[in-house]
Amino acid sequence: MKKMIAIALLSILTLSGCSLLGEVNSSLEYAGNATEYVNTVKEFANEVPALAQDAVTNTEARQSLEKELQQMKTNIEEFNAIEPPQIAETIHEKIVASNQQLSEGIELYLNNIEKGQLDPKVLEESEIMQTIDQITGLVDQIEKLGN
Repeated sequence: MKKMIAIALLSILTLSGCSLLGEVNSSLEYAGNATEYVNTVKEFANEVPALAQDAVTNTEARQSLEKELQQMKTNIEEFNAIEPPQIAETIHEKIVASNQQLSEGIELYLNNIEKGQLDPKVLEESEIMQTIDQITGLVDQIEKLGN
């Protein structure tokens, strides 16, 4: 009888240990994905203003700008679709909320491009750059997940 209880207890401890290990792995994986996404957002923020400036007089730059804006929208959708581990749900919700604003700003800017209203100052002063700052400001919280 004591052996059966010991075996049952050992089984329970082993299974709960596996669950804990799975949660840690899931948190690390999410932290890696989130960090990669934030880096993509930073690159976007660094590249797009110059592209917007060039797009005013250069058709190729305008096409590149539209492509970058569309690609960022795709990146947003892909990141939003990630299922975060329980420990990262709050951070993920913050990023998704900021992503919604970013996506709306990108869509507005794309509509302006289609209408021929290409003004780089609008991009710099829009919610796009402010929202990017919000997203990149979450990097410390994301890094804590990885540690």
